[in-house]
Amino acid sequence: MADILKDIQKELPKVISSANFEGANIVLYTDEIDFLVNNDGKIRELVGKFKKRIELRADPKLLKTEEETDKIIREIVPEESELTSILFDPQRSIVVIEAKRPGLVIGKSGGLLKEIKEQTLWIPQIQRSPAIQSKITENIRNVLYQNNNARKRFLNSVGKKIYKEWNPEKMEGWIRVTMLGGGRQVGRSCILLQTQTTKVLMDCGINPAAKGKDRFPYLDISEFKISELDAIILSHAHLDHSGLIPYLFKMGYRGPIYMTAPTRDLAALLALDFIGVAYKQAAAPLFSSVDVKEMVKHTICLDYNEVTDIAPDIRITFYNAGHALGSAETHINIGNGAHNLVYSADIKYLRTRLLEKANSHFPRVETMILEATYGGKNNILPSRRESEEALIKEIKVAIDRGGKVLIPELGLGRAQETMLILDEAMKNNLMPKVPIYIDGMIWDINGIHTAYPDFLNSQVRRDIFQDKNPFVSDIFKRVGSPGERKEVIEGSPCIVLATSGMLVGGASVEYFRHFAINPENKLCFVCYQGAGSLGKQVQDGAKIVKMNIEGKEEIIHVNFDVTTIDGLSAHAGRNELLNFANQSQPRASKIILNHGEQSRCLDLASSIYKLHHIETNVPKNMETIRLK
Repeated sequence: MADILKDIQKELPKVISSANFEGANIVLYTDEIDFLVNNDGKIRELVGKFKKRIELRADPKLLKTEEETDKIIREIVPEESELTSILFDPQRSIVVIEAKRPGLVIGKSGGLLKEIKEQTLWIPQIQRSPAIQSKITENIRNVLYQNNNARKRFLNSVGKKIYKEWNPEKMEGWIRVTMLGGGRQVGRSCILLQTQTTKVLMDCGINPAAKGKDRFPYLDISEFKISELDAIILSHAHLDHSGLIPYLFKMGYRGPIYMTAPTRDLAALLALDFIGVAYKQAAAPLFSSVDVKEMVKHTICLDYNEVTDIAPDIRITFYNAGHALGSAETHINIGNGAHNLVYSADIKYLRTRLLEKANSHFPRVETMILEATYGGKNNILPSRRESEEALIKEIKVAIDRGGKVLIPELGLGRAQETMLILDEAMKNNLMPKVPIYIDGMIWDINGIHTAYPDFLNSQVRRDIFQDKNPFVSDIFKRVGSPGERKEVIEGSPCIVLATSGMLVGGASVEYFRHFAINPENKLCFVCYQGAGSLGKQVQDGAKIVKMNIEGKEEIIHVNFDVTTIDGLSAHAGRNELLNFANQSQPRASKIILNHGEQSRCLDLASSIYKLHHIETNVPKNMETIRLK
């Protein structure tokens, strides 16, 4: 069995005091300052030879004290950077510097960071302060640094497991995927990827519109055991992909979960909100805040295009999916090139007001797992421009007659798109200037967006960098208490953006109760309505609906107008999906369709096969497909 740490240290002079793993990354600590500052490119040579990310840091005993380092940093960093906090991770020799203008902390060509490192010997890492204060981001950063030894031990244990059977030679063996959820349906996405040595779970969500066991993936099958799970990959934070992950930690999972940094923050926020909604519905939550905290402690965050090993025979790379902040397509290299799988999860193959379009270029692809939410032959979505004009027109009609407009929103992604549309429309006098109330967790999610502008499209990113934050416009009013909500309900004409998007729990249900009886009001759906949800019932024309309010059943008469604006979805429409399948480079030889109603999955599979002669498969839940 090869020992990669010993192999690396053999290549170096005897100046390495210790060597550890941080996940798949290798960190060398030296107690020789001369070697730390000037190692003649030796570390770069090792990276080239071993094809692994290797970093050199100072042994903790060489570091300046935290008090000295704090003082030095504040002397070096200009006041204009608006430094907000300095966090220390002494076990890993890292100091995290948070500022509103991180570019000024970095300095020209990284000069200030270099100066901080040379004077303190700490490794500085820069993070952006959210333009909108985000308690969840603050709490997550504190969780990650408050118990540094535990975090260091966890990351080292992950690395040991990855490299336990490390062998640079090619690995062979069978590969298969099993649909535990999301097969011929939207909701509870969950896929088990297995090789002869590894088990990886890709997403683990709930179906928020379903009841009982149908809400959850099939985790009770014999081949799924939490104790045998090597890693979890989370594509994005929406509950139909992330909602059950804290429950896995409640059940004892203690391995790594890979995602982007914004997905980590958003998944934690949505999980905590999920707990709150359960209590409001007088139901016992599936998990507690302790389990959410445990999930955060076990995250390993990757940037787009960053390659990392997650098991001896599996290497992954995230690419932009265009669906929501931090959403990722996952390219999975199995067996050192034996098979290449792309898991698209949810994608948007058009540039939107918020995000760039999904990536369609990969190193190699044999199999692709592709969503089919809008894959049916009738799911030809109108253009974004037509859809935005339709939304503005519908709102204007209701406001002009003295009504209120409710837009139930997915707090992540969809709500921010709507905010940008309405902000521009009002600035250009395309609609009446009435208050736009933001209720639910949308405001907190806005704050997370401003903490990670590099994941947004170039225009929004530029606006945030230039202190023209589009999410803090004067037209948006935050609703933060039941009293404020009551004022909105009883007040003058307005627009309300509230979660949840399917009218399943959350603030949108409260507004629906009060707005529905008045025919002057209007409900605008702008996102997908899952089968069985209250939103789907109303969208399909129900005039009387039953609701569970704090454990009691209530009858609601639906008298207001209900309209659906299809083209604003964060999912790719049918034409986008066909283009994505055709234009992906290299083109996959097999495409597996999931995350869509049965007819839509089958329609899309048939069309892809006929148009592009690509083998397609539409598995049901619990079906297994062998890839190799």
